[in-house]
Amino acid sequence: MKFPQSRPRRLRKSAAMRKLVQQTRLHPADFVYPLFVSEQVNNPEPVGSMPGIFNYPLEKIAEEAQKVYECGVPGVLLFGTPRRKDATGSESLKKDGIIQRAVEKIKEINPEILVITDVCLCEYTDHGHCGIVKDGRIDNDATLEVLARQAVSHAKAGADMVAPSDMMDGRVGAIRRALDEYGYTDTAIMPYAAKYNSAFYGPFREAVQSAPRFGDRKTYQMDPANADEALREIALDIDEGADIVMVKPALAYLDIIARARATFNITLAAYNVSGEYTLAKLAGADKWADEKKLIMEILTAIKRAGADIIISYHAPEVARWLQETE
Repeated sequence: MKFPQSRPRRLRKSAAMRKLVQQTRLHPADFVYPLFVSEQVNNPEPVGSMPGIFNYPLEKIAEEAQKVYECGVPGVLLFGTPRRKDATGSESLKKDGIIQRAVEKIKEINPEILVITDVCLCEYTDHGHCGIVKDGRIDNDATLEVLARQAVSHAKAGADMVAPSDMMDGRVGAIRRALDEYGYTDTAIMPYAAKYNSAFYGPFREAVQSAPRFGDRKTYQMDPANADEALREIALDIDEGADIVMVKPALAYLDIIARARATFNITLAAYNVSGEYTLAKLAGADKWADEKKLIMEILTAIKRAGADIIISYHAPEVARWLQETE
């Protein structure tokens, strides 16, 4: 129908009408909150490039996870920084490693908190790469063995889900086989299925001291120019046993989220990464934009593109905002 019979503004004339016809809605349960736990701090230490984000000592991590849970956010994604790093990331495999102990402490205080653990080596290696380095190159297959052992140790500590972020070929299958072999058939896997070699990761790398000491990650993380390749990566992870797949980053890759949503019938997560978080926070702090409106618009766009789950550093504050408007 043409104007004047068709008047789309009829459905925008009041707040009640707009709420009634709103097509995309955010809810606290849509979110997962990343948490940093470190053996190198004794008190919560601010991450300089991420306003409002902290590295927590082990003794405080369960308390923070509980606060997030009480906001209505069901789960946390843990990243750990050990006291000592080496070439093989050996600290990541210890029974009393930082992540293993953090999982145990969170589960002790509240077993209902969904605990997801990052499975990778970059936080634990002195060279900052996500895999085992041999002759100056990342050895894919040697890395798989370590990642599988790391995932099993997290499951043994009580993790509900493991999230391999390394982008090695075959890691989901290797982890699934190892988890099943050790009896952790109920431990879910959420791989970073389409993880791009992005400039948006800078603040995160400061938080966990994981910037590469040589070279870059272009041989394993995806080229930002490629879209079809993301669908292939996601399909491979699903075939290997992924329970949820993730696109990272989110904001600059809404097209990838949308294509994944249209292609695959599987729960889809998107990581609203550190650089995206910091840009929004700085814009709000300097009054270049209304911070709350900006954050809500970004997160709504991520969900509108097709994400079922949004991993975001904004999660607790957004959960509180949403509860205030109910």
